[in-house]
Amino acid sequence: MSDKTPIKMLHDRILVELDRDSGERRSTGGIVIPATAAMGARRLTWSKVVAVGPHARAIESGDRVLFDPEDKAEVEVAGEVYVVMRERDVHAVAADRIGDEATGLYL
Repeated sequence: MSDKTPIKMLHDRILVELDRDSGERRSTGGIVIPATAAMGARRLTWSKVVAVGPHARAIESGDRVLFDPEDKAEVEVAGEVYVVMRERDVHAVAADRIGDEATGLYL
């Protein structure tokens, strides 16, 4: 977002990019599964964090986070769609810096 409007997230809020190709997916066998295909269970989504509020403890900008797309608030900034959520709504964080740290709980 370096060439776009600066955004400062507040409290424990995070801003994530929506993957453009998150609508359809490919199975391991190469079959294309459209976004309209019904699934038996809810499917979580990985997205890249672009902004983090000052009170977020385990997430940094650039991390990839796992969240439930059903519980999201979308916002459009300069023609791009992002999702705003609280840190506690994130199920997992993927980042190189995590390494061998023990898993933590958000209390």
